[in-house]
Amino acid sequence: MSTTATASQRRGRGGRERILTAAAQLFATQGINATGMEQVAEEAPVSKRTLYAHFRTKNDLVIAHLQGLVLSGATLESVLTREDIPPRERILKLFDRPEADAAPVRGCPFIDAAVEFPDTESAVHSYAREQKLRMVQLIAALVAELGCREPIALAEQLATLADGAASRAMVLGEADYGRHARAAAEVLLEQALPGTT
Repeated sequence: MSTTATASQRRGRGGRERILTAAAQLFATQGINATGMEQVAEEAPVSKRTLYAHFRTKNDLVIAHLQGLVLSGATLESVLTREDIPPRERILKLFDRPEADAAPVRGCPFIDAAVEFPDTESAVHSYAREQKLRMVQLIAALVAELGCREPIALAEQLATLADGAASRAMVLGEADYGRHARAAAEVLLEQALPGTT
């Protein structure tokens, strides 16, 4: 990037978006704790003053990053709210192979954040926990709609399968690892839902 382009970008609008884009890329490739605020500012590119004007602390930046993932629909859970897909298929789509042009498999960003912020009272860990509990509630609503008599128990089992598959896919570098969990999810659904056995 030329010095002129860099100077122009630093003065221009869109600093917050550039910061979040840079943070997302750095967090995904090297982890949250390994990414420094100065590195985010340099990658954005923005001045440190601009960075701290938008995000007073790194925790603020991490939470904004996670919130952005939720709003963008770029998380595993986003398929659960799609009205164009029947409830049972929404659940099973949790285990689909990512699109061919998707970013490398990184596991669940909320689990990743909770691991990097292990203090359960920290703002980042608390936000990650809220999102994982939200996932269970979304699944529970779908299985209840399908007639399940114990929706929370089944939702917890399905969420555990989805989270486990995402984690193993990341560790093994195997994007379609979810196929194993999908097979187990289909058995759980058949056993728990009326008229499917």
